[in-house]
Amino acid sequence: MAIKPVLRMGDPRLLEPSKPIKKFRTAELRNLITDMRDTMASLKGAGLAAPQIGVNLQVVIFGIESNPRYPDAESVPFTILVNPKLTPVDKEIEEGWEGCLSVPGMRGLVPRFLNLRYQGFDENGKKIDRTVDDFHARVVQHECDHLAGILYPMRIRDMRNFGYTAELFPDEDIADD
Repeated sequence: MAIKPVLRMGDPRLLEPSKPIKKFRTAELRNLITDMRDTMASLKGAGLAAPQIGVNLQVVIFGIESNPRYPDAESVPFTILVNPKLTPVDKEIEEGWEGCLSVPGMRGLVPRFLNLRYQGFDENGKKIDRTVDDFHARVVQHECDHLAGILYPMRIRDMRNFGYTAELFPDEDIADD
């Protein structure tokens, strides 16, 4: 369909809680997912939430094979997740560096649950129920935070661990957001 502009931190629409999808298999949902997929691919993102393109609905997409923005990340299967529910498997939390298409050029050290169960639906209303860990769990939590109006800088414990990618990692070849 189309590559959409990504809202940036400071836009009040990113802070609004999203509404659940009530009907599956609609042209509106198909078009939204196509726009999200095109937008994410054009920006080499690992994931994208509908609110990031100005659509206040509980839809996220994510997936990564090889990505210059996350050179050391393991692969995550491409997933369309609608009306997600996240449940930590245990209390283990790990801090890891994150970036966001809505916070371009910056990174922050963010605490996330290491082991996670996520449930929801695909675009056709088929149930999804997965238990994941590590980077996969981090990506899901990051994207689903958008649905609650939360951007990753809001989760950073120590703001000394937040800054421009080029300043934080001057000797590394990490693609800018």
